[in-house]
Amino acid sequence: MENAPEIRRIEIEQDSINYLNTTRKWTMLFAILGFIGVGLIVIIGLFTGVFLSAFKIAKTTYGFPEWMVFVIILAFAVICFFPVFFLFRFSNHTSNAVHSLDRKEMKKALKNLKSYYVYIGVLTIIFLVICFVALISAGFSMAFLKNMG
Repeated sequence: MENAPEIRRIEIEQDSINYLNTTRKWTMLFAILGFIGVGLIVIIGLFTGVFLSAFKIAKTTYGFPEWMVFVIILAFAVICFFPVFFLFRFSNHTSNAVHSLDRKEMKKALKNLKSYYVYIGVLTIIFLVICFVALISAGFSMAFLKNMG
């Protein structure tokens, strides 16, 4: 008969709980500032879209409708919202876990922290790929312009 695998556990000492509590306070600050920032982005996008549409002086066009500016800024706000939300949930669950010493709450907190870092990691990779493609495109454009002169 096979032996059951040994269950390994990590015990958290009081110092580590204090570190988590301090981290929780800072992540809550960043989450609140992030929510304020996302709200400001939405408000700025709304005003930008309204002003571009309402105060159109000439018949010139930017190549896309003015209301698309609001849609683009709103999409940016949605992208920025999720990491802030994950930090906020990490902070709330960590607070519950630290005060009640609840393992399930700590598991939820760590799951949100993981989600935060995965989201930021994917955004970073996408940003680096866009930068790389832009540099390659700029290089090809410069080579094309050099041959024209």
